[in-house]
Amino acid sequence: MLARKSIIPEEYVLARIAAENLRKPRIRDRLPRARFIAKSGACNLAHKNIREQGRFLQDIFTTLVDLKWRHTLVIFTMSFLCSWLLFAIMWWLVAFAHGDIHAYMEKSGLEKNGVDSSACVTNVRSFTSAFLFSIEVQVTIGFGGRMMTEECPLAITVLILQNIVGLIINAVMLGCIFMKTAQAHRRAETLIFSRHAVIAVRNGRLCFMFRVGDLRKSMIISASVRIQVVKKTTTPEGEVVPIHQLDIPVDNPIESNNIFLVAPLIICHVIDKRSPLYEISATDLATQDLEVIVILEGVVETTGITTQARTSYIAEEIQWGHRFVSIVTEEEGVYSVDYSKFGNTVKVAAPRCSARELDEKPSILIQTLQKSELSHQNSLRKRNSMRRNNSMRRNNSMRRNNSSLIVPKVQFITPEGNQNATET
Repeated sequence: MLARKSIIPEEYVLARIAAENLRKPRIRDRLPRARFIAKSGACNLAHKNIREQGRFLQDIFTTLVDLKWRHTLVIFTMSFLCSWLLFAIMWWLVAFAHGDIHAYMEKSGLEKNGVDSSACVTNVRSFTSAFLFSIEVQVTIGFGGRMMTEECPLAITVLILQNIVGLIINAVMLGCIFMKTAQAHRRAETLIFSRHAVIAVRNGRLCFMFRVGDLRKSMIISASVRIQVVKKTTTPEGEVVPIHQLDIPVDNPIESNNIFLVAPLIICHVIDKRSPLYEISATDLATQDLEVIVILEGVVETTGITTQARTSYIAEEIQWGHRFVSIVTEEEGVYSVDYSKFGNTVKVAAPRCSARELDEKPSILIQTLQKSELSHQNSLRKRNSMRRNNSMRRNNSMRRNNSSLIVPKVQFITPEGNQNATET
């Protein structure tokens, strides 16, 4: 039998198959811009091809503190186990060299239960008993079943040596664990920065601003803020500097440049001629390859340890023409902070030009403020008109409802022709 011919034309089927098999254009996702300091404050830097690894062992204590917790706990456990095993071997060799183990093997059953005063260490009869005695000596447990005698000066020397080594191991490992638990960056976990930075007009000048706060009640003493701009630059000689750091000043009315971080503060940097942001406009900001690094330093009030909190803002995290909302209010004689609005911003009027153009043409700021005032007035008028229309509609609807409730008058006509009007 011949195959049945399809009802759909062959030309249409081929065109549909070709359209489905067309290779879609590949759109490469934009790679995230590399940053030197992550939002959490960690340094985004990888060290490779370090040849002199022995330098880390010269400062063994700092190396132990910098290790991860799982590595530190493994080293802590292995250091004690290795010391116990090492001295267990030494105690077993002392007992073997003195002949205590051989003498114990030659005794009868009843004599084995007695205490041999001629042995270096009583009841050390095997490697297991030597290991238990090593633990008792180093940890100073002292169960009383095994003890030293005056027969072996070598055993006394081993006892003194094990005590000294045990004290050193205790001091190093316990100090290492204490330093890991009391590290400065642990306190920095409660020092928070706003997710975004803003650029807005303050006191007639363009300013770069961000918010910083402390979640703990214990304060940071002598807290100071430093701001650096890191970007890739090229010198006139053609040398490429991948990490070019520039310090930018912080607008602080206090001469000591310290801040009183009792409540969240907005740190402000005035964009003037000294600022690297002086010639950057709102349109140029999106194409700039720069990173603003913020460093907060201070002394912890409870421990006296110097702590440091860091974060950074790249161009995508800087909002032009925004301002932080107020989060500090006074309630019943107490200042309260609403941290749910810590990073909230509101859009405000700000010129889109650079600070340099604003200094050259101050009229731009006046025009921007006038436009914002006109737009604000227009929005208020629209709101008022909408409110009036809504109120008029409500009044009309109420009138209609009231009119529908009025009882109509009905007239009854009698056969005699008299009309009596009654209300029903």
